[in-house]
Amino acid sequence: MEENESYQIDCSRGVIVTRDGEGAPEFTYREGCCKLKDHNYLKGVVDASCKDLFEVRFKNTRKGIYRNASGQNVKLGDMVIVEAATGCDLGIITLEGPLVARQMKCKGIDAENTEFKRIYRKAKQTDIEKWQEAIAREQDTMIQARKIAAEMGLEMKIGDVEFQGDGSKAIFYYIADGRVDFRQLIKAFAEEFRIRIEMKQIGARQEAGLIGGLGVCGRELCCARYITNFKSISTAAARLQDLSLNPQKLAGQCGKLKCCLNYEVATYQDAQSRIPRVQEPLEFKDGQAFLRKTDILREVMYFSYDKSSDADLYPLEAADVMEIIRMNRNGIKPDSLKVEPEASSPEFVTAAGEDSISRFDKPKGRRKHGRGRGKSARKEGK
Repeated sequence: MEENESYQIDCSRGVIVTRDGEGAPEFTYREGCCKLKDHNYLKGVVDASCKDLFEVRFKNTRKGIYRNASGQNVKLGDMVIVEAATGCDLGIITLEGPLVARQMKCKGIDAENTEFKRIYRKAKQTDIEKWQEAIAREQDTMIQARKIAAEMGLEMKIGDVEFQGDGSKAIFYYIADGRVDFRQLIKAFAEEFRIRIEMKQIGARQEAGLIGGLGVCGRELCCARYITNFKSISTAAARLQDLSLNPQKLAGQCGKLKCCLNYEVATYQDAQSRIPRVQEPLEFKDGQAFLRKTDILREVMYFSYDKSSDADLYPLEAADVMEIIRMNRNGIKPDSLKVEPEASSPEFVTAAGEDSISRFDKPKGRRKHGRGRGKSARKEGK
């Protein structure tokens, strides 16, 4: 949570906390801070099929679709009291209108056959105060829960704790490589914290999505911004894109392979389908040409007459290479690769090198020296 003299920003729930003249807290929805945020590009469009359905966000990436059964006029950014498995919870409306139907379709939710939980009403000041009291307990509860799990010798990590809006229940998000018998742990938690306990196992990628952060690209983590379904990622995706198999470069903040390795796999597979496999050197009249490297996206293959050197490389289109392979199989040898234009390295020109760095300085005129000489001449004349 970021703090300032006049306001506080709670990024885990996407709100700005301000204080009025009497010191009472006021909460405002902060759209740019909302994880897994969906841009409402259909704002103002009315869809009667989903007019009572709203997307409600809770802590971090936990969201749900709820039906407005209160009869109150709720809108984007309102804090509402919603139905929970036990008791009630407090969340923020983050999406309304036709995009709710699109989100349901994306998540495989059938609006006709699904019984949605209800939105009871807008949150009152007493509800918000109780919610803030519960939030204030989360950090200390997580630290104490980690100590209890360590004392029991369980091979698990408590990644995050989320209290329900009414403070009667807490969700403990944990990470474990194998199966964990936490029946005794739940009893210890219930005795220690005096609340209902729900244990929810998450993976390392989901933990990174809950915590958030910035990737090496300088942008917000994809798992915290929009990814909800985590697909398996293997080193085959890196090999297909000719990436260096360096674990430190291929791993994300979660310690697993980066999700973005899968983004361009389909494009590379499509380009690879048009690039022939060269298992033997190409035969030319002036010698053999060996494949040294391949530009997959440009579909250009570089050959050299020297098997162990990249000094003189000659580019060939993938289609031309397929034709030369066909000719070699028929006993035909093309003339030479050297008739093709040699590959030239790109020339980089920096803007700073085009002009002198002193080009904006004021030019030194000669008038000052002329005046000096004139004054001395007049003095000599006197």
